[in-house]
Amino acid sequence: MKHRFFISLIFVLIWGQNGVCSETSVVRERININRDWRYQENDPVGVDSALHYFRLKPYLLPCANNFIIFGKKHRRPEGNPGGNIAYVSSDFDDSGWRQLNLPHDWAIEGPFNIDYMGSTGKLPYWGIRWYRKTFELTESDAGKQIYLDIDGAMSYASVWCNGQYVGGWPYGYASFRLDLTPYIKVGQKNVLAIRLDNPDDASRWYPGSGIYRNVWLLKTSPVHVEQWGTFVRNVQLNQEKAIMEMGVNVENHAGKDVQVEVQTGIYLQDENGHPMGDKVAQYITKSIAIKKDSWASARFQFEVDAPKLWSIDTPNCYVAVSRIFKDGQEVDCYETPFGIRTIEFTHDQGFMLNGRKVAIKGVCMHHDLGALGAAFNEVAAERQLRIMKEMGANAIRTSHNPPAPELVALCDRMGLMMQLELADTWQKGKRKNDYNLLFDDWSEADMRSLVRHYRNHPSVIMWSIGNEVPDQMTDQGIIIARNLTAYCHDEDPTRPTSLGCNKRDAIFRDIVNQVDIFGLNYFHKTYPLFKEYNPTRRYHASETSSATSSRGEYFFPVTTYVDDSRSGFQLSSYDMTTIGWGCAPEVQFKMNEEYPFMSGEFVWTGFDYLGEPTPYNKDLTNLLNFSDPAELEKARKELEELGKIKTPSRSSYFGIVDLCGFPKDRYYNYKSYWCPDVPTVHILPHWNWEERIGKITPVHIYTSGDAVELFLNGKPLGRREKIHSYDRLTWDDVHYEPGVLKAVAYKNGQKWAEEVVETTGKPAALQVTPEKTVLKNDGTDLSFIRVAIVDSKGRAVPRSKNHLKFSVSGPAEIVATDNGDATSLLPFQLSERDAYNGLALVILRGKYMEQGKVILTVESKGLPKQKVILKVK
Repeated sequence: MKHRFFISLIFVLIWGQNGVCSETSVVRERININRDWRYQENDPVGVDSALHYFRLKPYLLPCANNFIIFGKKHRRPEGNPGGNIAYVSSDFDDSGWRQLNLPHDWAIEGPFNIDYMGSTGKLPYWGIRWYRKTFELTESDAGKQIYLDIDGAMSYASVWCNGQYVGGWPYGYASFRLDLTPYIKVGQKNVLAIRLDNPDDASRWYPGSGIYRNVWLLKTSPVHVEQWGTFVRNVQLNQEKAIMEMGVNVENHAGKDVQVEVQTGIYLQDENGHPMGDKVAQYITKSIAIKKDSWASARFQFEVDAPKLWSIDTPNCYVAVSRIFKDGQEVDCYETPFGIRTIEFTHDQGFMLNGRKVAIKGVCMHHDLGALGAAFNEVAAERQLRIMKEMGANAIRTSHNPPAPELVALCDRMGLMMQLELADTWQKGKRKNDYNLLFDDWSEADMRSLVRHYRNHPSVIMWSIGNEVPDQMTDQGIIIARNLTAYCHDEDPTRPTSLGCNKRDAIFRDIVNQVDIFGLNYFHKTYPLFKEYNPTRRYHASETSSATSSRGEYFFPVTTYVDDSRSGFQLSSYDMTTIGWGCAPEVQFKMNEEYPFMSGEFVWTGFDYLGEPTPYNKDLTNLLNFSDPAELEKARKELEELGKIKTPSRSSYFGIVDLCGFPKDRYYNYKSYWCPDVPTVHILPHWNWEERIGKITPVHIYTSGDAVELFLNGKPLGRREKIHSYDRLTWDDVHYEPGVLKAVAYKNGQKWAEEVVETTGKPAALQVTPEKTVLKNDGTDLSFIRVAIVDSKGRAVPRSKNHLKFSVSGPAEIVATDNGDATSLLPFQLSERDAYNGLALVILRGKYMEQGKVILTVESKGLPKQKVILKVK
């Protein structure tokens, strides 16, 4: 069988008029077509099961042929399924359909329903929806290849162009390409119709719905670099020189055999991912012959003197610019961002980056963006990553699915390492309609496309072939793991594979030998057992802690158990509560230090996310996380009892920050430990406890210092010294009295940091703080605006729940509001919201192609109206 030689690949962002590729001619145009779509619920009346996936599967499977090497390729049957349905016709009048822009998540609009499963956010994510888009091609497009690139559509996407069935892709997290060339009309109106069929009972978390990532129209010549058709890898690297190997795969649709030249130059990358400055390596030119309707690869080496390495602190990136010449004329230009760096996982010292030990300080992240839902927005994603990096995180695990391309590019530029994950299930499902229904037919294509898409990204350090799959305990699971690892190695031998396992006994099975780095979800107490049983295996803590808390909620007495009779379905921010399989952050820190072969950790989770509000969750699949029979039976009884009541919770409690991005107390625990050189001291709880005068009110402190003195109204309450770097310091005998609680941290005998917490007055004002005041008028730029309830001295009132109303004038609109309360079932689109423990969030979006002054007004009964001025330009 003819075999593609792929080593390392990059997501390529080619803007038709930007970058080096446009200096001489525009030979490749990648056009964003997110704007002005039409949207409709349900199939037209009379449509039966003709469009069900299992009827369309013979037409869909050939779309995966480019990613099938080991399996059998598919031949498309004759026919035009769905061609007789009105919605796909070019002549159909869709003027009555809703007009909207992509990315779009229909389910985030709700409404929330308390009767829905909390595990999926109590939102209606299932159903059939249609999208239509009209576009025109000019006469100059004659003879070009026209492709449709969809970065993500949830799910079972089917696409028609001008009434003809093109194809699609069922896995909602996959990015995919369809060839529109046989169906388009040059110089005329063209119509795309896209049908999605998102099944119910398909996810353990909120999956989102709709065409929720970007969509592109790509125009190329018939001879061009194929989709994700380049690779770059290190061959030799030292301070003086990097010797790199590159391959460029070129495909030929010219109708005859061709001879082409591939000319490649290397540049530094600018902040937008494009080449800048002069070349850092001379052009390399290779000639290749390509058969008709086939492809060929140009392979070569190049050298970079004094290479600028990609690292967490200095995320340097390069761009390889490959021009394709046929008969002396440039016919394509392709930009490949990449980085130069080395990675190594060892069996004794953990992870090495550029030859130096680096502890992985990672967080797991679901793909939703809080109140924005699953609809991808680069500004919101960058904000999430920035908040995590400021906390000290240096790695992201995309749990449990392939990410948006822009997220990976952001991590490249921001210096965040990534573990990219395929799926949450293999052949054995966790939900009736989850990925297990697709696995046999699509897993090779989905695995290979994930790896090809992102192989050149320096941020990516490993591929995860799955998460907590029930198959980990079966003989068939061993075969599956072996195959998935083979796909990854075949596409990219430069990075290891991993598997997140939640069954302790999996380490005694041969599945542990089917991945390069065995991932352990929890089981922190038994790391020595794993090492003893497989001393030369490489491990990493793929999921840790599962601590739970609600921002600003504190319950007394301070305990480690959950008592929903007093909590209102909230969890204490004393940070003592974890789920049965997890542990407090400092317990995991201890394990990381004692067992460095684990390489670090990926905490569950960085942000709160929609769905899975454990423990206030009727989701019995969480029982999969218990291996001890007694613990399993206890948890089963608790969950069955909980299932008798309607829990209002719609989002998780696992986050280190809440759904708004506001830090919980745990944030400062991680920051203190992960950023030891940043002066930090944090007191909890707040100090507004009128009803607790004279009662014991424990005080806990996180600090990057090594000692803390605590004072209450100027009276010393003692000094606590850290024994270990990960210790939290506690004063469990403090009797509450109103006033000022002050903590002074010391390091190496010198004053290091100071924090004061005061008893506040009553709410007296609104404090409105935008994270930025100037917005671009591209229709996607956002400003996240924090609203705090403060007293007359400007101090945040920590237990306030004031009702807030928002209004805006000028060229911006309110996209969403939130407050971080996991039990709130108010739609995010409302322009009013109660503050939750003193805070709320409003998100503004600048209007497309408009500019001018924007005034956001915030009102609350009994408080002065507050306005803030922004600008769109």
